[in-house]
Amino acid sequence: MLKQDALNFFGNKTKLAQAAGVRPPSVSAWGELVPEGRAMRLQEASGNVLVYNSEIYDAHRKAKRNGKLKHENHSDG
Repeated sequence: MLKQDALNFFGNKTKLAQAAGVRPPSVSAWGELVPEGRAMRLQEASGNVLVYNSEIYDAHRKAKRNGKLKHENHSDG
């Protein structure tokens, strides 16, 4: 789940953080992807408009193992 999609749905970082069960500074620290542990919660909070897709997270983990990502949520460029 892309962080930007979640921000667009909830409207701002404060509302997104509340739906995810975290504080707003945590949202600011997220990379391109919503942390996997929060994605299902946001799917439920959005009434399934936002969708957790495990394949996206699996692909990021694979890329990280292969040295193509600096961090799970940040692409190399």
